[in-house]
Amino acid sequence: MSNSVLPANLPATVGVLGGGRMGAGIAHAFLINGANVLVVERDDEAAEAARERVESAAAKSIERGAIDGNLDEMVSRLAVTVDYDDFKDRELVIEAVPENWDLKVSSLRGIEERLAADAYLASNTSSLSVNGLARELKRPQNFLGLHFFNPVPASTLIEVVLGEQTAEALAEAARGWVQALGKTAVVVNDAPGFASSRLGVAIALEAMRMVEEGVASAEDIDNAMVLGYKHPTGPLRTTDIVGLDVRLGIAEYLASTLGERFAPPQILRDKVARGELGRKSGKGFFDWAD
Repeated sequence: MSNSVLPANLPATVGVLGGGRMGAGIAHAFLINGANVLVVERDDEAAEAARERVESAAAKSIERGAIDGNLDEMVSRLAVTVDYDDFKDRELVIEAVPENWDLKVSSLRGIEERLAADAYLASNTSSLSVNGLARELKRPQNFLGLHFFNPVPASTLIEVVLGEQTAEALAEAARGWVQALGKTAVVVNDAPGFASSRLGVAIALEAMRMVEEGVASAEDIDNAMVLGYKHPTGPLRTTDIVGLDVRLGIAEYLASTLGERFAPPQILRDKVARGELGRKSGKGFFDWAD
């Protein structure tokens, strides 16, 4: 599609809080589909890094021929700042900060108090309770979960997580947004781990236990799922991409809500304690140094 043409069901002005790997990917998705995108980061250094991530992703999309557009035109629709007040004119803002309850709540409250009363707010949480987060907000009817998958440009799935108070109009609009982004929506009602994280983490934790017990190597376990079950990436390599620390946090939350079957194995705790966090640190269940 041409980047200068905005799909009728995509918000014209979109904000993203957090410009890390996920936040930058979300910003990129809206930017290449014609939206005016604002990314807010914690400081100037993080803001500059976020800008580079988004612009680099946009350039690669053009180089690959994935989109038909002009990079200068796209970049002109991207703003990166450190000021929450800049969210005030956004029709939709997506929070994409780390999976920490207190950080999510404070971030969402900070965004909401600056938004217009009819603007929409979403969290990119992969496991935290959307109903619980909604209870911390003044306009829960305008809030839902939009769980993007890593890496965002390559993923064709977005999990739309509805809270008990999410307005039907917002639920319907979110389905349209996902379609306009060229992705497919999986709509779920709020529950611990939703659908994707609950299933994905369950498989990954069992794969870790198999490594821990010496059943097979990480590579062979992953190959069993890729070749035998047609998973595009094995559960352990996916864990490395997501981040072992992120997987540990999700597993601990699911164990607290769903029971011991989600208890993190010791091998996961040990790797995180050693700083083996996966691709971002260069080592996890696989070596990413190269």
